[in-house]
Amino acid sequence: MTTQPASGQLSPRLRFIAIIAMFFLFAMISFVTNLAAPIGTIWGYQHEGNSFLGMMGNMMNFLAYLFMGVPAGNLLQKIGYKKTALCAMAIGAAGLFIQWTSSIDDNFIIYLTGAFVCGLSVCMLNTVVNPMLNYLGNGGNRGNQLIQTGGAINSLSGTLTPFFVGVLVGELTKETTIKAVTPLLWIAIGVFIASFIIISFIAIPEPNLNKNRERKSKLPHSALSFRHTVLGLIGIFFYVGIEVGIPGTLNFYLSDQGQGGAGVIGAASTIAGAIVALYWLLMLCGRTLSSFISGKVSSRTQLMAVSAVAIVLVILAICTPVSVTLPVPPQIYSTINPATGEVLTAMIPVSAYLLVLCGLCTSVMWGNIFNLAVEGLGKYTDQASGFFMTMVVGGGLIPLAQQLIAKSVGYMASYWLIAICLGYLLFYGISGSKNVNTDIPTDNSELNAL
Repeated sequence: MTTQPASGQLSPRLRFIAIIAMFFLFAMISFVTNLAAPIGTIWGYQHEGNSFLGMMGNMMNFLAYLFMGVPAGNLLQKIGYKKTALCAMAIGAAGLFIQWTSSIDDNFIIYLTGAFVCGLSVCMLNTVVNPMLNYLGNGGNRGNQLIQTGGAINSLSGTLTPFFVGVLVGELTKETTIKAVTPLLWIAIGVFIASFIIISFIAIPEPNLNKNRERKSKLPHSALSFRHTVLGLIGIFFYVGIEVGIPGTLNFYLSDQGQGGAGVIGAASTIAGAIVALYWLLMLCGRTLSSFISGKVSSRTQLMAVSAVAIVLVILAICTPVSVTLPVPPQIYSTINPATGEVLTAMIPVSAYLLVLCGLCTSVMWGNIFNLAVEGLGKYTDQASGFFMTMVVGGGLIPLAQQLIAKSVGYMASYWLIAICLGYLLFYGISGSKNVNTDIPTDNSELNAL
């Protein structure tokens, strides 16, 4: 039987093409995911500034992971990485089209349906890119390095998305509808279609496809037999909630001028989008830096360091009075009072900037947690990847819970939930990530003999 070479034996050309393809898919994941929160502010503002309702699109996007995570992992084993990615892009285009149709008569239910379908797509794409990059880097620090590099590209896409939405929306009013962002939806549909065509012509290695087809009996154990993997799954649940909850709630906080928000003057949506874009920009910077150092600094060390720093930043943000403000940089926002000719300067609470700085910390968490949790899994890695995607539902549940808390005790106080989640990640880095089940055979040598 003809088999493909192990990742260490791949030709440099095939390896390079496969890595570039995975980086491109990483960008698509962020682009689609980060449409949900800024579009949600439009729906929320139409319903008396209801930030909980506005977060429902984000919730539906991540709820899809709960249903698609394990099936996506099974797809990897049955049809391989390339076909799974192609199916994901077709589903993504359909989901964006459904969201566009909601703009015809401002139908919130249709929009939520489209957000759910898009969630199915990005779940499948996530299931493909993370284990593939880890495989192409032969696991360990090198595998984490590739995941972090892909994450940097993911962050670049995430930086641009809320900024573009903010520019298209401008000043947010009750009359603002989803029609304002339909150009971006059509661009995204076009990108998905183009991606489908490009990826269909790219050779992507299939490390486990032939073996999974030949395997007659079920695996004697499962990925859940490993303690560090189970704790890592919980860590991913908390992490994605942290990553989405920090900028998502901040967006509502800065846009909300009448429900306990920051009360930013002028085109609040534009300013909020620009400030939140800084969070994603810092994630880009953090992941770019990590892509250089991850070959030398372990995932465990990185996770412990950034978790501790993020806890300090969040607590400082909670405790800093709202009255302590800084002006928005002129290049981001400036306007003139038409009556007096006075230049108006928008003021942003210092607490918002402290939360934005958390982007440097959250930037490296996903790759570190994933790398630690699949270390030593061998033939159970594909199965674990499916479980991981299921737990990404935390990106919908935790921000939604944070919005409920915010409605009761205020936006900034809701960040105590984020601080608690960060505390768990610190624990995982310190001790939870250690593999205590080394007695379970994983057949790593067989896995790599492709």
